[in-house]
Amino acid sequence: MSAHVVLAVLVAAFVLVRVVGRQLTGSIVTQRALFVMPGVLLALGLFSLSSVLDIATPAQIAFLVLDCVVLVGFGLARGASLRLTATPEGLWQKGTSATLVLWLLTIGIRVAGAFASAAIWPHNPVSQASLVFTIGVTIAAQSATIYRRAQKLHLPMATQRA
Repeated sequence: MSAHVVLAVLVAAFVLVRVVGRQLTGSIVTQRALFVMPGVLLALGLFSLSSVLDIATPAQIAFLVLDCVVLVGFGLARGASLRLTATPEGLWQKGTSATLVLWLLTIGIRVAGAFASAAIWPHNPVSQASLVFTIGVTIAAQSATIYRRAQKLHLPMATQRA
């Protein structure tokens, strides 16, 4: 396994533990918290993908697009599953049992997709380079849903984390 893949897996594990942990225990929501992490993950992921897209086959790109579409769906569902509450500090989010199940399904689908891609294309550089990007995609979809719900319910965002 290359150093690039190991680093991507470590970043993914850190992000998932941090995001899932905060959602399941509950946390204050700021606009910065909603959009900085997915933005950074998407930028890093695009940078990683840019080095392999010129050698990717159309089928590999189609597989990545399908993966992203599925992960957006799970992100939207997770964003809808969170309880949002107005507190004196601002918007509070807390995951439900559905949020946990959806996270487990998201991770399972992503792992299954990686194995399927490896079975079809044993040395698929797109699959290896897309891990951080796809995590950014699913978290961005979830964040957009949380933001939209908060706006629709007129729940003010917190200005800073406690």
